[in-house]
Amino acid sequence: MKMKAGCSQLKPAVLILVFNLCFYGSYQVTDLQVCELCSGTIQNGTAVGRFCSSSAGRIEGRCCLRNENTSDPEHIIGLDLSNCSLTHVEDLQRASTALMIDLSLNPIVNISDTAFQGFVELNYMILPQDLSCPGGNTSWVKVEIKEGNRFCEGQQDMCNQIGQLSMNCPENSLCAPYGPSFFECSCADNYHGYKCLREGEFPVLQVFGPLGASTFVISLLLWLTQRRKAEPL
Repeated sequence: MKMKAGCSQLKPAVLILVFNLCFYGSYQVTDLQVCELCSGTIQNGTAVGRFCSSSAGRIEGRCCLRNENTSDPEHIIGLDLSNCSLTHVEDLQRASTALMIDLSLNPIVNISDTAFQGFVELNYMILPQDLSCPGGNTSWVKVEIKEGNRFCEGQQDMCNQIGQLSMNCPENSLCAPYGPSFFECSCADNYHGYKCLREGEFPVLQVFGPLGASTFVISLLLWLTQRRKAEPL
């Protein structure tokens, strides 16, 4: 009896472990696709290579990975896509946690400002000389040109102060940086709704209760309809 009880208690734990492994594995595969946008790996003598070494990171293709502690999955802190013959910059959102990105030595014509929306941690970029820093010079503490490259250093905070009320956001909301030249507004505590005009706790039950019930009823009706069609005459 004890063995059966132990096995029954072990099954949920095993299922959870398997789920976590599958989820983490799929997350890693999807997340690291950006590291294979260009052949080769990060070289130790490059800017991203030196940054990765000093940050105790691990090189994977064109990415530098690091986890803050053993329980957290690795995330990208550096991305080196230099000398990759890139003519335009596509979706790099998988590298939105990067602190440093190198896009130098590429025939890139233009970079959309929204390409780096959400790159809150981005603090250092190396670009071809003819390109502007994302968000313009005012979005960076220091911008300089040397050795044929443009260096964008120190992302500026577009809010008055992180976590404080801002003139950029509606009343009763807080402003937070959201990438070069971008910011996002979120309702302050005890406020919700359009432009954070409603005071009090968000009515979760009133909003999602009817929605969940209607979804259940529709699903049940569809299931009954499909079952009736499937029955032999």
